[in-house]
Amino acid sequence: MKPLPPLKSLVAFDAVMRSNSFSVAAAELSVTPGAIGQQIQKLEAWLGAALFIRQVRAIHPTPEALAYWARIQPALAQIADASQKLRDSRSAGVWLSMPPSFAAKWFTARMAGLLTAHPGLQLHLNATAALVDFEREAIDLAIRYFDGNDHRLETARLYDDEARVYCAPGYAAALALAAPADAARASLLVTTMHAHWERWLARFAGLGGAQAMALPRIHFDQSLTAIEAARQGQGLVLTSPLLVREEVAAGTLVEPFDCPLPLVNGYYLVHPRTQALRPAAAAVKAWFIAEAGRDAGA
Repeated sequence: MKPLPPLKSLVAFDAVMRSNSFSVAAAELSVTPGAIGQQIQKLEAWLGAALFIRQVRAIHPTPEALAYWARIQPALAQIADASQKLRDSRSAGVWLSMPPSFAAKWFTARMAGLLTAHPGLQLHLNATAALVDFEREAIDLAIRYFDGNDHRLETARLYDDEARVYCAPGYAAALALAAPADAARASLLVTTMHAHWERWLARFAGLGGAQAMALPRIHFDQSLTAIEAARQGQGLVLTSPLLVREEVAAGTLVEPFDCPLPLVNGYYLVHPRTQALRPAAAAVKAWFIAEAGRDAGA
């Protein structure tokens, strides 16, 4: 086997070539600029060639340095990538992303069960309504509310969805809400996730067009806020039964009309098709699927 150059010197050389600065490279590697200079000198001595033309306030790579870096940089990148993947494969950390409403209304009550089932697990939760960009973000798994169709993703359906109407018991009594047409007397709480009031009113209450649009409305970008407003007696909210289980069980929300609106969208656990899951992430995926399956069988 041919002898290798000093590896610490190669790392320093790569950092200097990428930043064109000894001081920036030193900050990246958490050493002093003098230490970077020493490593570069060591590499130059080993190679028998000057790598940089040093001036008072600048450095310039020599033609030999440019040609050398072009040859070794892909190999260094491969070493870094392979090392990180092996390190990550043994990591117990799992990064999750999910809508805030799902995190608050479903996941937080079950987190302890997940950690009990997998004691060494380290969870990192990102609750956001924004779609995850798996290519740019370090996310292992995401809960996505959509129709399940995306050729780039491996999808596992957790829950189908439907939109139902809920309100506080006192609100239903005050407005004498008994039939769907009675919604014409109410204020509508509209969420971004379940913006289906026009369909619901046309299908169940016989209200459409200008008549439906004339009803007073309050718009919310978060389902959690709309659900809380309904609980406080501010109107009717059209939302997923999955998000109001606790309130319905406690009696703080009631369903004045038994008129579910079927929806195409549902809750899916997703991850990239082209990326194999680490063991810890695969275990979390299996837990989500099993937990949703228990709900379906209950």
